[in-house]
Amino acid sequence: MSGNLTLLDDTLARAKAEDRAALIAYLPAGFPTVDGGIEAVKAVFEGGADIVEVGLPHSDPVLDGPVIQTADDIALKGGVRIADVLRTVREAHAATGKPVLVMTYWNPVDRYGVERFTAELAEAGGAGCILPDLPVQEAGVWREHAEKHGLGTVFVVAPSSRDERLATITAAGSGFVYAASLMGVTGTRESVGASAENLVGRTRATTDLPVCVGLGVSNAVQAKEVAAFADGVIVGSAFVKLMLDAPDHAAGLTAVRELAAELAEGVRRTS
Repeated sequence: MSGNLTLLDDTLARAKAEDRAALIAYLPAGFPTVDGGIEAVKAVFEGGADIVEVGLPHSDPVLDGPVIQTADDIALKGGVRIADVLRTVREAHAATGKPVLVMTYWNPVDRYGVERFTAELAEAGGAGCILPDLPVQEAGVWREHAEKHGLGTVFVVAPSSRDERLATITAAGSGFVYAASLMGVTGTRESVGASAENLVGRTRATTDLPVCVGLGVSNAVQAKEVAAFADGVIVGSAFVKLMLDAPDHAAGLTAVRELAAELAEGVRRTS
């Protein structure tokens, strides 16, 4: 069975045709439970997210700040497994028809087996993978199997990336390019930073892939700011924090659905 890279491409192209940025949400699988995590992904889609990244919880998430680390710890203590991540992808995509990616560090995929992981992700209806710690020069085996199964390979670029390096990274990717708005780990911030716009411009000079910005966006004002220059706005920690702070699961679902609706308005670039 082929994965849903084409659906991802079409979703990003449709947002561009509507003269807006796409809203991409991130939530970890298994948080607060496997079933609860599936409900949360569905809720952000209902609120207006175009695409969701499902995080594969990791014991040492080097790119992720304390909010996502806390959620990952809860998921891991709950016994979440790769099968649960794939189930989250399957049920969220089946319920909404929208593109769902997995964001994961390389080690769990390598241990699970690249062929097995890509085949099962495609079978689950996944659109691809974001691999923040997989060097492009070591990604040949992954890219071969991802392409065979119709999955996108999204690499991360940072403000520190030199132009030559950007060209190498974007040439190897598919789906979109994940532009980290600033150096550091994920988390909500007062300002996304001017470096993000510069990075998007430099990245676009190397590729026709959409360039989507993450790390730091947490409200509609920031979403609008980023939507003015990026093809997609990625929001993770703000959703996770709402789930962590909610008095109960139902309240958490309401909160993330409402935030998704606010952000969906923010990415529309209206004056």
